[in-house]
Amino acid sequence: MTTTAPFGRALCAMITPFSADGALDLDGAQRLADHLVSRGCDGLVLSGTTGESPTTSDAEKAALVEAVREAVGERASIVTGVGTSDTRHTVELALQAEKAGADGVLVVSPYYSRPPQDALEEHFRTVADASGLPVVLYDIPGRTGTRIEPGTMLRLAEHPRIVAVKDCSYDFLGAQKVLARTELAYYAGCDEHNLALYAVGGAGYVSTVANVVPAHLRSVLDAFDSGDTATAARAQQRATPLIESMMAAGLPGTVTAKALLNELGLPAGPVRAPLRPASHETVDGLLAAYEDLTAG
Repeated sequence: MTTTAPFGRALCAMITPFSADGALDLDGAQRLADHLVSRGCDGLVLSGTTGESPTTSDAEKAALVEAVREAVGERASIVTGVGTSDTRHTVELALQAEKAGADGVLVVSPYYSRPPQDALEEHFRTVADASGLPVVLYDIPGRTGTRIEPGTMLRLAEHPRIVAVKDCSYDFLGAQKVLARTELAYYAGCDEHNLALYAVGGAGYVSTVANVVPAHLRSVLDAFDSGDTATAARAQQRATPLIESMMAAGLPGTVTAKALLNELGLPAGPVRAPLRPASHETVDGLLAAYEDLTAG
């Protein structure tokens, strides 16, 4: 079982700030990145699901890495999403990420085409062979349509540059099977699993909710590490209403995170179509959950 955390323990799946007209807001990205790192984030995951990667250009993805690296320096790791439905394009983005200064790449299963497991394995190996950056496999079958099966994970773990998994599989048994047999660092990709996966040997989390409560989520891991598991459990439970409001209320986490950040006066801006902003009623509910958590 691994106890290493190659990119840190507390990682935020950072939103991508846009200006009012929908353009990439690099100044806002730098300010938000600094805010998150100063409040306990060990690493930032850019251009993932929460970062609206399907609607940002290759050039915007590179510019985002460069800007955030300038803002945080070596205070935090930077992992950037390079996964697409095209292996060649994914390789190009991995090479671009390496040049831009990323510490690792997040590679999602190719979506829509639903490749079988042998083709999926070859895709990840090809990307891992293409650059010198370590690879985080992103297992989120609810969005891609394709699971990275535990057997495939076990084989991919043999590759020297495939070092971690962002786990959104909702298969806790499968995750534990791979944890027990490999050195892969498992990061919870669903906030309700942050403490549970950590407690069985996970490396930490890649959290959307950390955009708005980075210090609180970090405190869960800190309490567990100090041996105070009861405090860790209470802190995780206290975050549950906000996690539910942001991640399980029918809207993508990008929409809810940006809605809250805008209300809190932090850089966010609009979402890009086809996503639409949260309604006033939804924003009111999010703010209530946020205030209940942070009031104590």
